[in-house]
Amino acid sequence: MPTALPSSALSPSPTRDRAVLLVASAGCAMTVLDANVVGVVLPAIARDLNASFADIEWVISAYVLCFAAMLLPAGSIADRYGRKRVFKLGILAFAATSLFCGLAPSATVLYLARAGQGLSAAFLLAPALAVIGNAFHQPEARNRAWAAWGGVMGLTMVLAPLLGGLIGSLLGWRWAFNINLPICVILYLAACGCIDESREPDNRPLDTVGILFFTGSMFSATWLLIVGPAIGWHSPTVTIVAVLGLLCLSAFLRSQSRNPHPLVELGLFRSKPFVGAVIAMFAYASTAQVMASVLPMYLQNARGQTVLTAGASMLPFALAMLVFPHVGRRLSARLDSRGVLSIGLAVVAIGNLLMILATRQACGYPLIGSMAILGMGGGLLNGETQKAIMSTLPHGRAGMASGISTTSRFTGILLGFSGFGAVLASSIHHYAEAATQRAGLHVAANYYDQIIAGDLDRAMAAYSPAVAAVLMPIARDSYAVGFASAFALAAAMAAACALAVQLLMRDARPAR
Repeated sequence: MPTALPSSALSPSPTRDRAVLLVASAGCAMTVLDANVVGVVLPAIARDLNASFADIEWVISAYVLCFAAMLLPAGSIADRYGRKRVFKLGILAFAATSLFCGLAPSATVLYLARAGQGLSAAFLLAPALAVIGNAFHQPEARNRAWAAWGGVMGLTMVLAPLLGGLIGSLLGWRWAFNINLPICVILYLAACGCIDESREPDNRPLDTVGILFFTGSMFSATWLLIVGPAIGWHSPTVTIVAVLGLLCLSAFLRSQSRNPHPLVELGLFRSKPFVGAVIAMFAYASTAQVMASVLPMYLQNARGQTVLTAGASMLPFALAMLVFPHVGRRLSARLDSRGVLSIGLAVVAIGNLLMILATRQACGYPLIGSMAILGMGGGLLNGETQKAIMSTLPHGRAGMASGISTTSRFTGILLGFSGFGAVLASSIHHYAEAATQRAGLHVAANYYDQIIAGDLDRAMAAYSPAVAAVLMPIARDSYAVGFASAFALAAAMAAACALAVQLLMRDARPAR
């Protein structure tokens, strides 16, 4: 027997619908805001906790890894046990883990708490999206709701760097997490008052085995990229972890092919246009969206900007990311998804190439222009990637396509940040070591680790002012060279993926 609809569903109220949209959008925005604000204060965290570069990478990667791994399961759990209930639990868990992050006495405690925060964020975002989808049934109303949701998320991207700069300079990095507590209290009370409970009575079982193997393979890849440069790629530990990661990936693919209710339907990847659209999403996340965390490190460590100035300097990138999805929608009236995605990836490649040139310029104008172009390409992709993935599959596979799209996005951020970190650490160490040898200077063993982590003040404190005056430019130049290598990798990835999209999406009709 079908369940009775809540009274609000029988007598919809525009005011109540707007409240539901605002609360659910705020829950989604908080997960994105937290990730981007933390990216701005990373150098301050490194200095205060005496953290290594690997520790700093885990602060971002632990959050994104757990977020990506649990997003699909969180949606299934919300559908089964109640979206409002899971959303409220997600708010409480996010508040608790934010408190643990703000109180963390060490880098290890911080990134473990960040892992819990990533889990909580998945249980915030997934039910919030389902709440919006359940509240707006008519196509026109639903389109308006998702447009408003996109506007909130875009505004969050713009405000996050400024908010991170203000928090870091006025209150300290711990308030990047503590500020979530009053927001969570308000959000929880609002959710209790305006959101009705809803669930799917015929929900398919969770693919627990698939979740475990997927998480294991992603953790192994992340660990290799973060720890590998520090202990050496020829280390037996690296070999063991690499083998375990491959075994997890193989077991994941095997489980998906045999499970009647898989986490990912592998048969969907027989569609070349779908594969091309997924590649575009991965490339967008790993070469453009990830820069929200990478660029603040460059601005502070390589160019010596304060946390507040770095946050303000991110505006060209953030504003372009906000505006250019609208440009992409206008382009889509003249071009198909293949054309828009290829142009977007090409612009991202050009932006990253220009960032290489900007690292060699003392003047700030080339940097502003390069970040703006990088944001333009990211904005074009942000507006088109999701639509492209959904349009290459039949309507009946919309739920699975959406899940694959979201997982591709966060996997791209995770592997992009970890991969750029590996290139950055190796390049900085190589350049700094060669430069100090040319200068005839002998430095402590931990000197290179400290400058890679961005803790330049502590790195210079062990030397006389005359020696520090020589070492500081070397450290800054090392960072510039390291980031130039990372931007070169991003440009090559974006260009290669643009070519792959051109080849795979020639016939972008929905697959059977």
